[in-house]
Amino acid sequence: MTAATVSTFQALAAATPLKVLPDHIHVILGAALAWHFIYRLGCRLSEWSGNKHYAALSPIKRVDWGLHITSSVHAVLISILAWKVFGDPVLQADKLFAYTPYAGNVYAIACGYFLWDTLICLYYLKHFGIGFAIHGIACLTVFGLCFRPFLQYYGAVFLFFELSTPFLNVHWFCDKTGRTGSTLQAINGVILLAVFFAARICFGFYQSGDFFVSMVRRKDEVPLAFMATYSFANVVLNGLNVFWFFKMISAITRRFSRSSSSKRVRSKSD
Repeated sequence: MTAATVSTFQALAAATPLKVLPDHIHVILGAALAWHFIYRLGCRLSEWSGNKHYAALSPIKRVDWGLHITSSVHAVLISILAWKVFGDPVLQADKLFAYTPYAGNVYAIACGYFLWDTLICLYYLKHFGIGFAIHGIACLTVFGLCFRPFLQYYGAVFLFFELSTPFLNVHWFCDKTGRTGSTLQAINGVILLAVFFAARICFGFYQSGDFFVSMVRRKDEVPLAFMATYSFANVVLNGLNVFWFFKMISAITRRFSRSSSSKRVRSKSD
C-alpha cells in the first residue's frame, strides 16, 4: 500500500463527519490486508499439512474453513486488545464521547476485519447469502461510528462478545473432522455455553443497563437519531443473544442425545 493510496483514503475520510477517522484509516486498510493474509495462510497450511478432512471439502467449504480460522484469530486478538480499552480511565471518565488513539486503533483493527469479511461475503454472495454480508456491513457501520468519536468505551463491551467465537468455531471444526458427538466436542460445548452466558448474557445485560443510564443522563448531548438507533440495536442484540443461547442448548442437547442413541444401538447389535 503506497503513501499516495493512504493519502487518498485519508482525504476521503476527512470528508466524513468521523473526525478521527483520518488518523486511523491506514490501520483499517492495513488490517483488512492482514486478515486476508491470515485467511490465505490458514487455507495454505491446511493444504500443505496434508489434512485429509480439508482435502475432502468442496472449494466453497474450503473457503468456509479459512473463514472460521480467521474469525477465531480475530476473536482472540480483539478480545485481548479490547480489555485495555475497557479499563482505560480516560474512557471510563466519559463513556459516551471520550477518545484515545489506542482505542481508535483497536476499533480500526476490528473495522478492517469487518471490511474484509463484508468483501468476502459479497464475493461469495450466491454461496453464503445476503445475511452474512448485511451482518458485516452492520458491524462495520456500528464500529465505524466510534471514530466520530462516540461510544469508544461501550464498543469494547461488544467486542468482548467475541470471546465465545473460538469455541463456536471449534464446534464447527469437530463436525467437519469427524468428531461429532466426541468427548472433545462435549467439553467444548459446555465451555461454549458458559462463556456465551457469561460474556453475552451476564456481562452484556449489565453493560446494556449502564449504557442506557449514560444515554439518558446526557440525552441533550446525544443526537436523537443516534440514541434511537443504538438503543434499538442494543435491545435487538440482547434479545438475539438470549435466543441464540437457548438455540445452542437445544442443538447441543440434540446432538449428544443422537450420539448416545447411536452408541446404544451399536452396542446392542454387537
